[in-house]
Amino acid sequence: MNIKKADSAGFCFGVNRAINIVNELLEKGNKVCTLGPIIHNMEMVRELEKRGCKAIDDIAGIKDDSMLVIRSHGVERSVIDNLEKRGIKYKDATCPFVKKIHKIVSNTKPGSDIVIIAGNKNHPEVCGIMGHCNTDCYTFNNEQEIDNLLPILLNKNNKDILIVAQTTFDTQEWKKCIKKIKKLCTNAKIFDTICNATQVRQNEAAIIAEHSDFMIVIGDRHSSNTGKLFDICKKQCKNTVLIETARELDYSKVYNADKIGVTAGASTPARIIKEVLDTMSEIKSGETNFEQSFEELLEESLKNLNTNERVMGTVLSIAPNEVQVDVGRKQTGFIPVSELSNDPNARPEDVVSVGDEIELLIMKTNDQEGTIMLSKRRVDAQKGWEELKEKADSQEILSGKVIEAVKGGVIVLYNGSRIFVPASQATATRDESLDDLVGQEADFRLIEVSQNGRRRRAIGSIRSVLKEQRAAQREEFWQNCEIGKRYKGVVKSLTSYGAFVDLGGVFGMVHISELSWTHIKHPSEVVNVGDTVDVYIKEINEETKKISLGFKNAEDNPWEILKNQYPEGTVVNATIVGLTTFGAFANIIPGIDGLIHISQIANKRIEKPADVLTVGETVEAKITSIDFDKKRVSLSMRALLSEDEQAPAVEADEDSADTEEAAE
Repeated sequence: MNIKKADSAGFCFGVNRAINIVNELLEKGNKVCTLGPIIHNMEMVRELEKRGCKAIDDIAGIKDDSMLVIRSHGVERSVIDNLEKRGIKYKDATCPFVKKIHKIVSNTKPGSDIVIIAGNKNHPEVCGIMGHCNTDCYTFNNEQEIDNLLPILLNKNNKDILIVAQTTFDTQEWKKCIKKIKKLCTNAKIFDTICNATQVRQNEAAIIAEHSDFMIVIGDRHSSNTGKLFDICKKQCKNTVLIETARELDYSKVYNADKIGVTAGASTPARIIKEVLDTMSEIKSGETNFEQSFEELLEESLKNLNTNERVMGTVLSIAPNEVQVDVGRKQTGFIPVSELSNDPNARPEDVVSVGDEIELLIMKTNDQEGTIMLSKRRVDAQKGWEELKEKADSQEILSGKVIEAVKGGVIVLYNGSRIFVPASQATATRDESLDDLVGQEADFRLIEVSQNGRRRRAIGSIRSVLKEQRAAQREEFWQNCEIGKRYKGVVKSLTSYGAFVDLGGVFGMVHISELSWTHIKHPSEVVNVGDTVDVYIKEINEETKKISLGFKNAEDNPWEILKNQYPEGTVVNATIVGLTTFGAFANIIPGIDGLIHISQIANKRIEKPADVLTVGETVEAKITSIDFDKKRVSLSMRALLSEDEQAPAVEADEDSADTEEAAE
C-alpha cells in the first residue's frame, strides 16, 4: 500500500496562533472564554473545555474574572466597540489575513462604494467582514449567485465596486467568478484575499486526489475550508470520504486500497491526523511497502525534544510571519518571526534562505499538535554575549547596526546581542536626532558588560569613537588642505547668509552668494540639511581656523555660457520679465536678462512697451550687443523684420541712450 499525506495538512498559521493564545492563558491560570468555538473542530473545542476554556454565544455571558479570546475568524466592529465600552478584557486572535480584509472594507465610502464578498454569508468570517463595511455589501458563493447579483451591480454603475474573498474560498471557483465579473464590471477593484496557505492546501489536495484510488479528508463537518477540500478532492477522486476522527474510517476501503491520499482542514489537530495514520497502519498490518511504514512515522512523531535543547535545523520555507525548518523529526518545526532576529525591522528573507542550516533553541514542544517552536535569535544572542564578555576590557572598536531608538538612547545590534547606547553617548553633539541613526551602521566601544543572575547589561558609546575619528580627520585635513582643493561634504546647517558644510571633522561655510549664479533669497532654495555637496576651498584663515568654501562652478557661469553659445547676432526666444517706460527686459538664459529698447520693439512709434508686450510672453529677438564688463545685453525685435518692414520708424528720443544706461 502507498500513502501520500499532504504536507499542508493540519493547522494553518491563524488557527495555530489562536490555539496558542488560549493555551498560554490557560497555562497562566486564567479563566478563558471564546466567542463561539475557537476553531471549527469539536474534538479540540471539547478538549479545551475540559481545561477551562468555555465557548459562549454572546458577550453578555462573559464573567468579570474571565478573559475573552476572539477567534481567528474575527468579529464585527460593533462587537469590539461593545467590549471596549464595557471594559471587558479580551485577546484578539483574529487571523492577520482576515484583519487585512477588515481594513480594506473599512476604508470604503458610504454611498459611493459597494463591497462584494466571495464567501458563505452565514460563515462567521464573512459575518465579521460584513460588520466592518461602511457601505452596502453583498455576498456570492458560486457562479450562479454571481448571475443573480450582476443586475444589481449594473444598476449601480456610478458606484465603485470592491471585491474581496473569504480567506478559505475555493480558488478555482474564485477564478471563474472573477472572470465573469470582469466582463461586465470593468471598474471593479478586485482584492484576492484568499489565504496563500488555503491555495497551497487546495492545490496539493487536488494533485494527491488525482493520483489516489482512495482519498481521505480529515476535519470537522462544520469547517468551511474542510468542506471545500472535500469538494475539490471529490472532483479528482470519486472514492473520497470526509471523516472527523479515526473512528469513522471504513476498514474495508482502507484494506482494499492501493494508493491512499490524506489531507486535512486548517482546523484539524495533528493528533487526530496521527490517529488516522496509526489506525490505517493497524488495518494494513504486515504491509509496509509504501514510502515509510506507519509504525516508523508514529515512532518518529512520538520522539520528544526537550525545551532549552539546541538543535540544528534546515530552512524549508519562509513566510512573513514564520520560518519552517526541518529538525530531523516528524514534528513541524517553526520559528516565529519574533524569534528569528533581535532586529525588529529585519525581514525573514534577509535573515535566512531556504536550505540554510542553522543552530536553534527549542522554546516549546507541543506533542499534541506535533509542532516545535524554535528560536534563532536566542542562540545568536547567547553566542554574542560570550563574545561581548571577551571584548569588555579590550576597548576594541566594534561595529553594529542601530536597530531602534528607545527612551533615553538607541539599541545597537552586534552579533545577535542588543547593546544600549545612552543618548549622551550616541551622537557627536547633543542636538542631533537619534531617529536619524536607526538603520545605520555605527562604530562603538563597550563601556560596561555585566550580568546579575539572568539579567544581562551591555552599554556602549558611539560618541567616544566619533570623537577620536573626528580628531584624526581634523589633523589630516589641516595637514593637506589648500586653496582650490575640492571636497565632498555634508550640509549640517543653514542660516540666512549661507550653508555650513562638514568636510570631515572640520566645518566650512558657503556664503549665499556662492550658492547660485542667480539671485536667491535663502540657501534652502539650492541645498538642504543632509545634502552631500561638492565644494572647494576659497579662503583659509589659519588663525581663526575659518574656511570659506566655493560651490559655484565656473562652467555654470551664465556669462560664460552666453559668451560660448550666444554671440552677437544670435536670434533667441526670450521671455518678457519686466516692463518700463523706455523698454522691456527679457530673460535670455537663467541668470541673464537683456533690454529691448522701446525703439527696437516695433517699426512704428509706440507710447509704451506695455501696449505691445506683456510679462510672461515669449518673443523672438536678436542679440545686437554684449558688454561683458558692464554685464549688459541689448536685444532687438525690430531687427528681425524685413528691410521693407524696417521702414524708418519714429526717431528714438535723444536721451534714449542715457535712459538705457540709467536703467542698468
